[in-house]
Amino acid sequence: MLRTPVDETRLAILEWLRDPVAHFPARRHGDPAEDGVTAAAVGARLGVPREVAETHLALLAGLGLLRARRVRRRTHYRRDEVRIAEVARMFEKGW
Repeated sequence: MLRTPVDETRLAILEWLRDPVAHFPARRHGDPAEDGVTAAAVGARLGVPREVAETHLALLAGLGLLRARRVRRRTHYRRDEVRIAEVARMFEKGW
């Protein structure tokens, strides 16, 4: 985790996913608050292709900061609040 470069884009994604209903439109399948948002929705918000958004989301999920869940044929991402709190505590302790 410490070797991953800090990126404003990934920080913005984490912030948006704190309140996905406020930052992403409702979808026919999958509730943004319950299920999370798709890479296509994140890409549209960022103004980048879905594949670029998938790269950012996969990195955050690999670090354990996001949880991925399949809803129909799409992967939805949402914050893992427990893991984010653990990481925050590690940095508060000076780790």
